[in-house]
Amino acid sequence: MTTSLWRQHILPFTLVLGLLAAATLAGDYFLHQLNLVWVGRYLGIPGTLLIMLSLIYSLRKRKVITSGNPKSLLAFHEFTAWLGSLLVLIHAGIHFNAILPWLAVVAMGVNVISGLVGKLLLDRSRRHVQAEREDFQVRGLSQSEVAQAVFWDAVALDAMTKWRKVHIPIFMVFVVLALGHIISIFLFWGWR
Repeated sequence: MTTSLWRQHILPFTLVLGLLAAATLAGDYFLHQLNLVWVGRYLGIPGTLLIMLSLIYSLRKRKVITSGNPKSLLAFHEFTAWLGSLLVLIHAGIHFNAILPWLAVVAMGVNVISGLVGKLLLDRSRRHVQAEREDFQVRGLSQSEVAQAVFWDAVALDAMTKWRKVHIPIFMVFVVLALGHIISIFLFWGWR
């Protein structure tokens, strides 16, 4: 019997996202317990730099730069974007001081989710649905029976294939909101 798309692919995606949330809460809690809340205030800087560094993969993919192994750069992109997002989320903490930074955090969160969809779900899900189809065909089911048997998994897969249409525009929204936040920090910082 084939495993379900949910258990094999969506659950690991949920766990990775949960790990990001748990690490964020643990990091914020740790800083509060050690009376180092002020450190969190500055974690946005290395977090943003890591997110910017992760764009090397995008530049390579679009042939703006020609050096580097795309597979290695993708792994680098995933790691630096995840770690940078974690630092930015710890920076945001549970403090609700202004709307602009929180809009940037929400946009970043949506972008992280869309990136995880591409990474963890889409490719694996394609392979899963194809393996299901082949398994049902080997069992002797007709094409219409195979289509009916994988219908809901195929519907879920089709919805997931649209992730790129969300990932890049949401990243651009994140960039604009993050820049607005950074500029407002420089404008209103107490530079005494």
